[in-house]
Parts: sequence; C-alpha cells; structure tokens
Amino acid sequence: MPDGPKGITQLLHQSSGGNKQAFDQLIPIVYDQLHKMASRYFAAERPGHTLRTTALLNEAYLKLVESDVAWTDRVHFFAVAARVMRQILVDHARTQTREKRGGDVEKISLEQGAEVGVQAPAQLLDLDRALRRLSERDPRKSEIVELLFFGGLTYEEAAAALEISPATLHRELKMAKAWLYKELAGGSREVEA
Repeated sequence: MPDGPKGITQLLHQSSGGNKQAFDQLIPIVYDQLHKMASRYFAAERPGHTLRTTALLNEAYLKLVESDVAWTDRVHFFAVAARVMRQILVDHARTQTREKRGGDVEKISLEQGAEVGVQAPAQLLDLDRALRRLSERDPRKSEIVELLFFGGLTYEEAAAALEISPATLHRELKMAKAWLYKELAGGSREVEA
C-alpha cells in the first residue's frame, strides 16, 4: 500500500478516475490525520455531547466517498475533508439550536470559534455565517481561514493548495481575521488591520 504524499496523490488520482477501491485503500493511510482534524473540533467538548469524533469521521467518510471530486493532491483532499467536517458540525449545531429554541447569542473571536467546535452550537453558527459573508466578499480569504483553522493545514500547505506565496497567505489571513473579528464583535468596534 503506497503512503506518503506521492502515494496519497496517486490513490486520489485513481479514485478520481473511477477506482473506488483506491479510495478504500487511501483511508487507512490518512486516518490518523483525519482523526486529528476531527479531534481538534472536539477539544472543548462538553461532557455527554451527542456527537463523537468517530461519528464525525464516519459521516465525513461517507460524504467524501459519495463526492464527485477531481482530487489534485493530498492537500486538496484534506482541504475538502475539513470543509466536509465543518459542514457536518454546522448542520449538527443547527439541529441543536433548533432543539433549544433561543437563548443568548454570545459573540466570539475566530480563535475561540475554531476551538469551540461542538461545545457551543450558536457560536459555531455565528462563525459559519461570518465565514459565508467573508466568502461572498473574498472567497480566497475565507478559504484561507477554513484551511488553517478547520483543516489544520500548515501555512505552507495552505499556500500550496491555494497556489499563493506564504507571504500572501499571511497578509490575507491578517486581513481575514480582522474582518471576522469585526463581524463576530457585531461590527461595532474598529479593528486594526
């Protein structure tokens, strides 16, 4: 079984070419990284939460298997996996807030949002809405945040996935964080860029 970045990319290309067995071979190779990504979402989990790391991984796996993505490389795969996991958590948070019907909404920072995961569904929904608004204004900045904070990619990996320099990534991340801070704070405070 091939592993390493080249082996992963090879399996992804085979999977994109219609070889479903290639994707099944891929999962044991990338499982640890996917598990770390899922665990990051649950770092601040409250006791007795209904969604677990394994459940998130299983649901993400099913969505990834069913997706019709032309995989380019392992960074692309992990970026899509991060997006899928984030969407699963957002959907779960929506379900939780529908069940609770109301409550006080608390504004949070980007770093808190990335750490919050499933502990505070309303906060995750606020962050998701802010990221969607950012995506409408500047899709690349939104994607940078998603890759770094939700995907767990390094600056170099995220820059490679977006085909930009690490310096450009740092500059755009700084602007994205400032914009998101302002959004999450209710837009009432001026933010230094």
